[in-house]
Amino acid sequence: MTHQFPALTPEQKKALSDIAQRIVAPGKGILAADESVGTMGNRLQRIKVENTEENRRAFREILFSSDASINQSIGGVIFFHETLYQKDSSGKPFPEVIKDKGIVVGIKLDKGTAPLAGTNGEITIQGLDGLAERCAQYKKDGADFGKWRAVLKITDTTPSTLAIQENANTLARYASICQQHGLVPIVEPEVLPDGDHDLQRCQYVTEKVLAAVYKALNDHHVYLEGTLLKPNMVTAGHSCPKKYTPEEVAMATVTALHRTVPAAVPGICFLSGGQSEEEASLNLSAINQCPLPKPWKLTFSYGRALQASALAAWVGKPENKKATQEAFCKRAQINGLASKGQYIVSGKSDAAAKQSLFTASYTY
Repeated sequence: MTHQFPALTPEQKKALSDIAQRIVAPGKGILAADESVGTMGNRLQRIKVENTEENRRAFREILFSSDASINQSIGGVIFFHETLYQKDSSGKPFPEVIKDKGIVVGIKLDKGTAPLAGTNGEITIQGLDGLAERCAQYKKDGADFGKWRAVLKITDTTPSTLAIQENANTLARYASICQQHGLVPIVEPEVLPDGDHDLQRCQYVTEKVLAAVYKALNDHHVYLEGTLLKPNMVTAGHSCPKKYTPEEVAMATVTALHRTVPAAVPGICFLSGGQSEEEASLNLSAINQCPLPKPWKLTFSYGRALQASALAAWVGKPENKKATQEAFCKRAQINGLASKGQYIVSGKSDAAAKQSLFTASYTY
């Protein structure tokens, strides 16, 4: 925001804004390939593949070495620390593989969860200590944007005011530090889909959380044109007996965003939140078709919802590389269409795309 003691030069602002706009160019979204070692282990376990560094590297290489046309659908890739320093089979660093396709490299910057004492199991996120030094190093090593995920949950007693305020302020401090070092911050306040709450309850909580986040970003003088938001879609809890249509999810989601997110934010990149691949694509397309005003790009930053079919095709076998890449590229193209409101289900979706990807209490 405009204030008495500017933190960024006009040149720094332009650089940040340009990066953000590249990531969310029309039809493009983000591949979230920043799963921690433990989380990636859970994914590999499902396909009966051992969780070794080589297996993690091999799967990422298959995704990253997809045909260059993938840059029509993918504008950015978020790396985990380990992945940022890995290389493909020819010895080329992964960041170079991605950049050579015209895709922007990002890095996960938070350090996981810490309990908030005196709350009903609520948490905050660690990682502010040493963040400036990490940002400077990652920028030098090829990253142009960062990601920090805060986690809030819906119950009868949560999220508490303390959890909302603490996570909002932590996100704002992270965003400010990122921008000082030339990284576009992705601000991710995720309201988890665990529970049996209905759509209206999720919308109410999402609005409260986003309002607090943008108040904090404003207080910390964060340059909004050089940020991206990564929120949950407004959906009912995973155990809610009532099922809602993509159109209902879209109206609730865009209404919540319209009430809380300034038009200065260039893009909103939704997380998939345990939805199946197909669900995440249909809901994103419906969001872009919603008749309410939408001053931001509305696109995706998917991990599970871009990789589930690819993992199922791979099952750890090198000979499945082509099938794995085809599965990944297909989902990327579908979500590229969805980000323009142009995806319509054909009725031919494979079984893997319709499988639920929900993981209870998905913190890390």
